[in-house]
Amino acid sequence: MKKLSKPENFLKEIFENLVAKKLIINDLLIDHICYRVATDERYLQLKNKLEKENILLTESKINGRNISVFKLKQPIKFQHWEIPLLELPSPKPGRQYTEGWEHIECVIEEKLESFIEKHADLDFDLKGFSKPLNREIRLKLGKYNIKFHELSLEEVVRIEKSQ
Repeated sequence: MKKLSKPENFLKEIFENLVAKKLIINDLLIDHICYRVATDERYLQLKNKLEKENILLTESKINGRNISVFKLKQPIKFQHWEIPLLELPSPKPGRQYTEGWEHIECVIEEKLESFIEKHADLDFDLKGFSKPLNREIRLKLGKYNIKFHELSLEEVVRIEKSQ
């Protein structure tokens, strides 16, 4: 079975695009990284493989498809960061995806409104801004994305499990 590709080139490209946009995130927590798959069969293969080597925190049905979140036994190391979680979404019905790394998500220590105001020159996608739990903003970086939240994904999983 094909393994996950190494994320180094993906992360380098993300950070090159951040530098070009003059957005420095050195003090932010990168709480997770997302790996997309093209088919439900591939989702199940990778989920089963990842589950043997890591801790499945949750598998939830969101917008008609399953999304698994894993706490990695060996966090992904990049520069000074250690990325502790991996998100694995199955494909949305009717959508085509190329397998590979898609986005990273960061936790900010301020309200999203003030973060947006500080970076008013950037074109944030606000589609997830009104989510009831852990609203988000997204920035397109070439073919990839970076998202910003006020809570970590691990905290969101804890909250959802306690409800």
